[in-house]
Amino acid sequence: MPYVTMGYPTLSSALDIVPALVEAGADLVELGVPFSDPLADGATIQAAAQRALENGMSLALCLEQAATLRTRGVAIPFVLMGYYNPILQFGVERFAEQAVAAGIDGLIVPDLPPEEAGDLYTAATAHGLDVIFLLAPTSDAARVQTVAARSGGFIYLVSLVGVTGARESLPPDLADFVARVRAVTEKPLAVGFGIATPEQAAQVARLADGVIVGSALIKVIGAAENPAEAARAFITALRTGIDK
Repeated sequence: MPYVTMGYPTLSSALDIVPALVEAGADLVELGVPFSDPLADGATIQAAAQRALENGMSLALCLEQAATLRTRGVAIPFVLMGYYNPILQFGVERFAEQAVAAGIDGLIVPDLPPEEAGDLYTAATAHGLDVIFLLAPTSDAARVQTVAARSGGFIYLVSLVGVTGARESLPPDLADFVARVRAVTEKPLAVGFGIATPEQAAQVARLADGVIVGSALIKVIGAAENPAEAARAFITALRTGIDK
C-alpha cells in the first residue's frame, strides 16, 4: 500500500505516479492530502506536503485528481489520508458525497480518534466509505477492542512510537504487537511507519496482511528526474521482496 503526497513534486504528478504504482504491483494506494500541520508525519512527508501546498494542491483538487485517475482506468482501492481540519472546512457531508463520487474507498484521518469521529464516521459510512483507525504499540487492550470494533476495511498498525519516516530496522516487538491485535479481530491488519526496503517489506508481509510504505517512496520520487518511473522501480522491488 504505497502512500503518495498529492501535488508532489508537481501539482499533477500523481496522475502519472499512481498508474505507475499500480503497474508495479500496488494493491491499494494511499492518497495523501497535504496539510500545513501534519502531526503524525516526519520531515520527509512534511516537506512534501509543504511543497504540494505551494504548488496549489487542495482537498478539492485531490478529489478531482482521484476522479481523473478513475476515468483513466485505475481500479484498485483508493484510501484518502488527510487531517481533519480541511475536511471540516470543506463540510463533512459534502466531503463524504464528493469522495465517493471521486472513487475514494476509505479514509484515514490520523488526528481524529474514534471517540471524536462521530460526524465524519456517520457521514462516511452512510455513503459506503470505510473509516480506518490507527493503533500504536502503546495501545492497551481497551483501545485495541475499540479500534477493532470501529475500523472499517482494515486496521492501520503504527509499527513504532513516533512519526512517519524510513528506519534502518523494524522494531523488535512488532510481531508481538501484530499478534496482540490479531487475537481480537478478523479484520485485515496493515503495518506502516518505518518500512523502507524489500527486506523490511517481506518481514512485515510475513506478519500482517498489508505493507504501507510512504516516506521511503516520497524520498525516491523527490530525488528523481522522472518521478513516475522511479516510483515504479521502487515499488517493483518491494513487490518482489514481498512475493518472495
